Formats: sequence, C-alpha cells, structure tokens
Amino acid sequence: MTQASEPQNSNTSENAGVARAAAGLKLYDTASHTVSRFTPIKPGQVGIYVCGATVQSSPHIGHIRAAVAFDVVRRWMLRLGYQVTFVRNVTDIDDKILDKAAAAGQQWWARAYFYEREFTQAYDTLGVLPPTYEPRATGHMIDMIDLIRRIIDNGHGYVVYDADGKPTGNVYFDVASWPHYGELTHQKQGAAEADEAAAVADRMGPSVDAAGDDKYNPIDPADASPDKHDPRDFALWKAPKPTDPQDARWSTPFGVGRPGWHIECSAMSHRYLDGMFDIHGGGLDLRFPHHENEMAQTRAAGYESAARWMHSAWVTAKGEKMSKSLGTGLSVPSVLAEHSAWVVRYALGSVQYRSMLEWSDQALVEAQAAYERIMNFIERAGVALGEQPECAEIAGVSADDLPADFVSAMNDDVNVSGATAAIFTAIRNGNTLLSKLDDRADGDAARAEVRSALVAVRAMLDALGLDPLAEPWAGAAGADGNGESREHDVLDALITEQLNARAEARKSRDFAKADAIRDALGAAGIAIEDGPQGSTWSLK
Repeated sequence: MTQASEPQNSNTSENAGVARAAAGLKLYDTASHTVSRFTPIKPGQVGIYVCGATVQSSPHIGHIRAAVAFDVVRRWMLRLGYQVTFVRNVTDIDDKILDKAAAAGQQWWARAYFYEREFTQAYDTLGVLPPTYEPRATGHMIDMIDLIRRIIDNGHGYVVYDADGKPTGNVYFDVASWPHYGELTHQKQGAAEADEAAAVADRMGPSVDAAGDDKYNPIDPADASPDKHDPRDFALWKAPKPTDPQDARWSTPFGVGRPGWHIECSAMSHRYLDGMFDIHGGGLDLRFPHHENEMAQTRAAGYESAARWMHSAWVTAKGEKMSKSLGTGLSVPSVLAEHSAWVVRYALGSVQYRSMLEWSDQALVEAQAAYERIMNFIERAGVALGEQPECAEIAGVSADDLPADFVSAMNDDVNVSGATAAIFTAIRNGNTLLSKLDDRADGDAARAEVRSALVAVRAMLDALGLDPLAEPWAGAAGADGNGESREHDVLDALITEQLNARAEARKSRDFAKADAIRDALGAAGIAIEDGPQGSTWSLK
C-alpha cells in the first residue's frame, strides 16, 4: 500500500476552513436516484473510496475517464475547504491477471506490478492527484478473511464442504438471506426486472473487462459452481484452479484459496474509511454486480457502507462502449503519443461525470482549441501585468472567492460543462478588459481588474486540474506534456525577435517595414495583439 499526503486546512476546529459555498453542494446518489445536499459524516472532513484498476494490461481511455472524473470531485471538495481522505485500490490478484501471466510466461505478481506502474504513470501524466492511500488487494488478506468470518457468523454466507466434510475453499454470500439485496441498482428479489437505469447498464454490458455471460458474476468462474444455493449468490472466497500457482493461494479456516472479486473493496474501504465513508465512486460498469454485491456484504458483516454512491458514465467510441475490444488505438500511451496530456485531460473531463463521453478526433480538436484560447488570455494578461501570479496564490483561492456562475455549476452535481462555460465567460470579459487597457485613464485600477480576472480564470482552471501554469503542466514538459514547451520557447524567441524589430521600425516611423513584419507573421499563422506593455502573439 502506498500513501500520499493530502493538503490539509491549517485551522484546527472541525469545520474551520470550510467555505460558505460548501453548504450549496448537491450530488447525485445512485441508490436513491436523486440529487441531494451533501453533508459529510464528520464536519470538515470527507472520505472517498474509488475502485481502481485491475492491473492485467495497459490502461485505456475508458479506464482513465473515471479517474479524471473523481479527481475533479476531489479537487472541488478541497476547494470547498474540506480535508479529504481519498482511497483508490489496486486489484492485483484476479483470474485475468493469473491467466494472462501464465499465457505470457510471467510471474503473476510481476505482471500486476508492471501494469500498476503503467496506470500510475497515466494518472500522473494526466494530472490525477495521488490518493491518500492506495492499498493493494494482496496486502489485505487478513482483513478479507476476518470480514468473511463476520458474514458467515451473521448468517449471510456459507462454506462449501467436500464429501469428507472438509472445507473446499469456496465460500458464497447467501443473497436470499439479505432482504436488502438490490437496493443500490433497484433490482428486486426474485424474478422481477430491474428499473430502467439498471436495464440500460445491463444492455451496455456489465464491465469493460467482462469475460463471461453471467449477468450476476461476469468475470468470476467460481460463480458458475453447482454448489451455489442461488444463481445470484457470489463468491466471497474461492478454491484455486488447478492452474493457479502456489503463491496465489492463501490458507484460511474455510480452506485454501483466494478472494472473490468483490470482497477486497469491502475490506479496504472499512479499514481506511471506518466512520468517514462519505462517497463510494467508480465507473458505471461497476454498479452491478460489483457495487451491489459490495454494499450487501459490507452491511451483512455489520459495517456501514458508503453514505452515497457515485458513478461516472462510459467513454463511447462511435456509440459503442469503449473496451479493449476496440483495439490499441485507444490506449493511453497511444493517445498521448499524438495529443498533449493537458488536451487529453480536458477532453476526458469536458462533460459532467454522469454523461456519456463520445471520444473522437473532434473532441480532441475542440480541446486543443480550448487550450489555445486559454493560453492566449493567460499570456496576454501576464504581459500586460508584467508577471504571473504565483501558483500558491492560485491554489489558495477559496470557492467563496470564485465567480458565482462557476461555483453554482460545480455545486450542481459537479457540472463541469457549466463550469467550463463560466471559465470562457471570464476569459471573454478579461479579453475585453485587456483591449481597453490603453484607453483607461485609471491605469492602476485597470491593471488590478485584469489581475483579478487572470487570478479567477486560473483558479477556476486549477479547481478542474487544468491551470496550465501549475504542475504537472508547468516545468520541463510544459502544458503540452510531451516536451512541446521547448518548441514553444524556441518559437517564442524567434517571434519576439521579429516583434522587437517591428517595434523599432514603428519607433523610427518606418511603417512599411513594421507592416511587412506583421504581414509576414500573419501569413505564417501568427496573430499579433498590440497593447500598452508591448505586442503579444498567438497562433491563429
């Protein structure tokens, strides 16, 4: 398990530092199908658990969308002044991992760690904050075994025995014994059909990584066992397959084996968020059966489950849910080879988390255009002011000091589309201020207005993880994330030399030469903006 530090409020009282705007936050809950006011279990603190990756192979855009979506949720909680404990697990023991490792002649744990690192690199490259805790399933076997024993003792699980009365290693959750089963996805006990939301999820498929047709347990071969009392029962612990390596087996009171798919999240969320389990997040493909089963077994063990369940919708490509079957062109490394990391993150977070996101070249073109429009304003404003505000100042802007339309959108179930519209409204107003700066008699007041607009724009972007002058976009790799800032610096030096020559020509009243320089830059696709602090350039 890895642990990362979380920015904390310096105030000591429970609610100190929480913005007034926090009172207006409303979030959707999958179980109730309603948007309601968010109130944390512990004042001033928020606990979030998000299902992380099953590290069987390289990440694709469909995986990372959920990570970006909940990173935005987390960042908004921080901006509201909450202290956030954010847990994202790693599933590093699984049938798919074992099978693919065997096929490739690898040690299963080596394969898992290799792809865990790929996922971490993708998260880091796309500006996803490190989790407070990142537990691995293999590090929490004792927690899982204890949880299973509680479920059995409470009468909601059963051990399968062989003909000699010895435990086989297979343990199942007894769905019929738990009358609340189905409450998350509104699926009724018995043969009744699910509600429309559950039906839509089922039609789209139970998981981006599904490996079977069983609606209730799409990836777990142990769940096909004839020893189950009910088709809906699911494995809490399972006996090893003959092909499973010896180091992928653990001894328990109910036999040798390894955990079922769902039990790990119940065990780890309880360990790290006991008494502060405000939000459970994940992709929509996990709501059933994974989260339905997780909720049932957690509560059947006598523990509190999440107070609110939030699910990010899928990424689609030509209307089809993104999965590995669509090919390697949608893997994160492939996409980043052709587009900057900032642009990819913007595209992934461009719509509200519950909306389906259609992935296309057009989406990336629009994200690139957004970047250029944003940078044009930030650079022009910086030139006019002769400085850029420090990142610490931008990060310290409270939600209470952000534009009201941005706060309203973010508090409306993290409506990123509305928040982005607020950012571009502020940019438009900021550009207007810049264009009138020359004509303003009150120079200091005018500059103060420009600075206020610049801080607001960058702070709103920062709340979405998109301030281009902050990490990871700033620095050697720059906002383009692919080393393009070096090219930008070279281009800037060449164009600045031309702008200086133009300024000298204008100063000596050689307007023909000045116009020729401007026209040559224009023909090359460079737009020139003249201002009181000199001329700035941007790509057309």
